[in-house]
Parts: sequence; C-alpha cells; structure tokens
Amino acid sequence: MSTDQDHVIWHVRCRPDTTADGHRRVLDLLGDFTPVVQPLPPLAALAQLRGAGRLFQAAPGRLAARFRIQALAKYGVDTHIGIADTWATAATASAHPGTSGILHLPGHRAVEQFLAPLPVRALHGIGPAQAARLEAFGLHTIGALAAMDETVVCRVLGGKAGRTLRDRARGIDPRTVTARRMPESTSAFHAFDRDVYDPVLVRAALLDLVTTLGQRIRGRDQIARKLALAVRFADGSTVERTRALPQPSAHTDDLRVTVFRILDSLAFQRARIRRLLVTVEDLRLAGEGPGTQISLDPARENRLSLEPVLDRINSRYGRRLAGPAGAYRKAS
Repeated sequence: MSTDQDHVIWHVRCRPDTTADGHRRVLDLLGDFTPVVQPLPPLAALAQLRGAGRLFQAAPGRLAARFRIQALAKYGVDTHIGIADTWATAATASAHPGTSGILHLPGHRAVEQFLAPLPVRALHGIGPAQAARLEAFGLHTIGALAAMDETVVCRVLGGKAGRTLRDRARGIDPRTVTARRMPESTSAFHAFDRDVYDPVLVRAALLDLVTTLGQRIRGRDQIARKLALAVRFADGSTVERTRALPQPSAHTDDLRVTVFRILDSLAFQRARIRRLLVTVEDLRLAGEGPGTQISLDPARENRLSLEPVLDRINSRYGRRLAGPAGAYRKAS
C-alpha cells in the first residue's frame, strides 16, 4: 500500500435527504480541492487528492474537515467522508465515519484494524446473496474473509467475485478514480420470478422501470435523447432495440410511450420473457435541451403537473410509495 499521505482517495457520501442540486454543488466544491472527481450518483463521489495536502498545507483528515464545513455552511449539505488509499476501503469507511463524520485510514495497519471486526455485509461492493453465502460457511466478519484461503472463497462465490471481494477485505482495490461528468446513460432491469408471456405483466414491469429511470434522471436535472430496451427470453437469447425520443425528455410519460412503441414493434406473440432491461441514453443537462412544449392534452398536462409531487414524496419516503397504478401489476 502507498504511504504517501497526499496520495489518498476520498469517498464522499451525502445524507440520504440531499437533493440532486445539493449533490451537484458538492461535486463542484470537490473540484475546488482536486480536479480528479468522479461522480457516483445518486449521492456520492470519489476524489483523488494527489498532492492536495502540500497545496493546501493540511493533512488529509484536516482537509476533509475543511471540505465538510464548507459544504454544510455554503449549501446546507452534510457529508460523511472515508479516506484511504483504495476506492473500496474509502467507501467502506465513509459508511462508518463515527461522530466526526470523517474516518481516515492512514496505512495498512489502520485499514486492517478497521475492516477486520466489521460484519462481512459491511464490505463495499458485496451483495446480500454473496454475504449470506459467506455467512453460511461461517465467514461472518471482513477479517474472516480476508484470512480465508483464496481457493475456498472462489469455490463459495465464484472465481472472479471471490478474488475481488477477498482482495477488498484485505484492503486491495486496483480501481482508479477517473475524472468524469455525470453519467451519460443509466439503466434499470426487472427479472421475473418465472418466465412470463402475459403482456399485461410485461407492460407493468416496463412502466415500473421507466418510472424509476424518469425519477432518477429528473433528480440529476438530466434529460434523455434515446431509450433502449433489451428483452431476454426463456431460452437465454436476447433482443435489443434503441429508439430516439421525439424530443429530449425526462418525463415518465415520454419514456413510457417510447418503450411501449419499441415493445409493440417487436411484435411478440406468446414469447416467454425472463428479463427486461431499459436504458436511457445520450443524457444531457436539462438546460441543454429544448424547452417543453405544451401538448394541449389535459390528461398529459395533469400527469406532468403531478410528476414533481410524486418525486418529492418518493425522494423523502421511498421510491415505491407513489407511482402509476399500472406499475404495481407485476408478477410476484
């Protein structure tokens, strides 16, 4: 591991109630500390602080405290920051920062002492099913996972996943921080519990997916120009289609119409469908697109007026609390 205290990674988490605008302001503020900022929507970011300590004449923890104070004072955004020399360790630390809101792990020994006693479910990047599998084999802590022989872990989780998670449990993560803008595409998928051919269930699932995607990109103040649908069938084959939206939009109504047109164009008869993947592509900031035209359709205008209300409700209480009734008619 690197011992250069200026060569560190920050993983910054905004509080769950932070707005999309607040997240963007945090990203802008991070840019004042380093040019290497990687957004992690919806409410996190990575920052590579190479040489920033010497520039600002402050140790990494003190510099992070300065950032937290500025984010809170200027924008009212509370953040938690994990500081380490790898992405995964910093992300795990930011989820357990203590009362100060900052956890700095300066070196291998500090990383080992922090990670070892944590439950295996706390490791950044591990899924619930993977954690449950490890626990079933008696590996309940990150330290136990780190100490286990690699071949055993690979048998339990599979080769690539096993090696990756064991490395992260030992504080090893080769991924680098890459300076990026907000993502230019985002996806959501639905896997049916059983293969289905009922068009009502398929449309309900698609409506739920575009509702999720619409709320997500509206929260980022983005609009989509294209939408792609990928359908996987019972035999494992997949068909994909992409279609441009009539005009760039983040409205669920527009995404719904486009995805249903793609579905109709595929002209499925009684094909048994296993999985649906919807991707909104060519995302741009909302201000870069054309203005919204009044449709003169009262039903559509009512839905558009209701949209920000639903977004606020779901942002505060959970995405599935309010939405189109048709999206709840899915296979269980």
